[in-house]
Amino acid sequence: MPTPQPKSTVRRSPLSREEVLRVAAMLADEGGISGLTMRKLAEKLGIQAMSLYHHVAHKDELLDAMVDAVFSKIGIVPDDVHWKTAMRQRAVATRQVLLQHAWALGLMESRANPGPATLKRHDAVIGCLRHAGFPVALAAHAFSLLDSYIYGFVLQELNLPFQNPEELETVSETIFQDMPADAYPHLMELVTEHVLKPGYAYADEFMFGLDLILGGLEQAIGAHLQTES
Repeated sequence: MPTPQPKSTVRRSPLSREEVLRVAAMLADEGGISGLTMRKLAEKLGIQAMSLYHHVAHKDELLDAMVDAVFSKIGIVPDDVHWKTAMRQRAVATRQVLLQHAWALGLMESRANPGPATLKRHDAVIGCLRHAGFPVALAAHAFSLLDSYIYGFVLQELNLPFQNPEELETVSETIFQDMPADAYPHLMELVTEHVLKPGYAYADEFMFGLDLILGGLEQAIGAHLQTES
């Protein structure tokens, strides 16, 4: 008897660029951006690798489009609310999206060909600040500061060696179990009197830091507006 041949995955429905990006993001979510190849993407879509190039010309174009799709999930900064509220909403939304698509963290501002969703959202942020009275330079400082904080916090959050209070307690015990009790008194105090208390969540640090930044920017724009009056 002839040896049965493995069944090949053959796509029987039309393929859209939107589906290409959706599946590419799914693969990146599962295995990171380094594991995403055009061949693997084509296999997942059930097409020949060459057919994929009808939708994206090359890997860089795919990454550009994937990043733009991530930006499109963040939402537009509203122009009918106070700038602090708008910046807070944007920061929270950006963090939530990046936690879902960790692979995008190192790509968000690295693309030489940003897409329309990216540019539209950047423009809306700057416009919100400018309409609130921020001079161009201060708007640039605010934009850079906020994004640096958001991206940096998410990077640290994603790489913590614990995901819940139980794992945090285990990690803490592992770190301190062989150390003299007075070796690092301030660190020990922080862990026992704050980190290991019921209800602690590292994620809560995000809003604390964000409000400090927004408060500083509020002082800066207030001082600027006073000099202008």
